[in-house]
Amino acid sequence: MDINTVMEELQKQASNTAPFGAKLKFVIDDKAILIDGHNGNAVSFDDGEADCTITTTSESLMKMKSGDLNPMMAVMTGKVKIKGDMGLAMKLQSLL
Repeated sequence: MDINTVMEELQKQASNTAPFGAKLKFVIDDKAILIDGHNGNAVSFDDGEADCTITTTSESLMKMKSGDLNPMMAVMTGKVKIKGDMGLAMKLQSLL
């Protein structure tokens, strides 16, 4: 899955989620997507500072979205790396 498809999916989910008051950055296949929860969950290809950064591959992200990969198992096996606010990372299920 390419980064533009991932961006479209995140935009769709973010628009249906209440603003979470923080900045969350996904680094997927070395490309950044920033969700600004201070600004109505605005999604962009910005590589700015974030309260929480989640690094993974598009393959792992889609497996988590479909339910084929447990997010906790993905973190424990190194398929997903989290840097920053762990509490914010735990709120991600509404975006996935």
